[in-house]
Amino acid sequence: MTDAPTDETKQAVAAARERVAALHGELVRYGLVIWTGGNVSQRVPGTDLFVIKPSGVASDDLTPENQVVCTLDGVPADGWGNAHGPSSDTAAHAFVYRNMPEVGGVVHTHSTYATAWAARAEEIPCVITAMADEFGGPIPVGPFAIIGDDSIGRGIVDTLAGHRSRAVLMQNHGVFTIGKDAKDAVKAAVMCEDVARTVHIAKQGGELVPIAADDVDRLFDRYQNVYGQNPEGAMR
Repeated sequence: MTDAPTDETKQAVAAARERVAALHGELVRYGLVIWTGGNVSQRVPGTDLFVIKPSGVASDDLTPENQVVCTLDGVPADGWGNAHGPSSDTAAHAFVYRNMPEVGGVVHTHSTYATAWAARAEEIPCVITAMADEFGGPIPVGPFAIIGDDSIGRGIVDTLAGHRSRAVLMQNHGVFTIGKDAKDAVKAAVMCEDVARTVHIAKQGGELVPIAADDVDRLFDRYQNVYGQNPEGAMR
């Protein structure tokens, strides 16, 4: 028998549910998902729980109350009033959280341009400064994996291990991004689609011109540690 959650844990879960529900609306706003596609999750700080979008629920019907609280084993947690089953990608999210403790949020989309790169199993080369800033280099391709178990999660972790990119293009599937929290992972998903579109268009006009590795390093360091208000540095 598990102990009853503390008030602090209840508050943290409620906050995560609110954030995940709201952030899925950002995926819709930026045109990264259609119908019931895509998912957002967030680790609940100080616990072995995370919150994820319910499976097959339309965006307009998402509320904080129907976001699903799961254990790090990827199963719905008892005692949290879970009325829906979790996203079909839950096992992948759980594998990331178990194996990348620095990750606080995970996002999955089938955004058009980035998924087109994934369909070609082609990484997005770092040829614009926005990519160097946000991803610190190219956006890599992960292996083909069947949905339903932790195969996708393994591919995400193996591909991003030691990589500065917070996005991976899973072959023939779509985009997965990671972040310090769910909002950070959503930002990475938005930026991934933006650079995928720009670089795709650039390829139509001729040969791409890469950015020198030293310049990529300088751009990444400045963006992560100097740019904006109260920069917190790179996630890893």
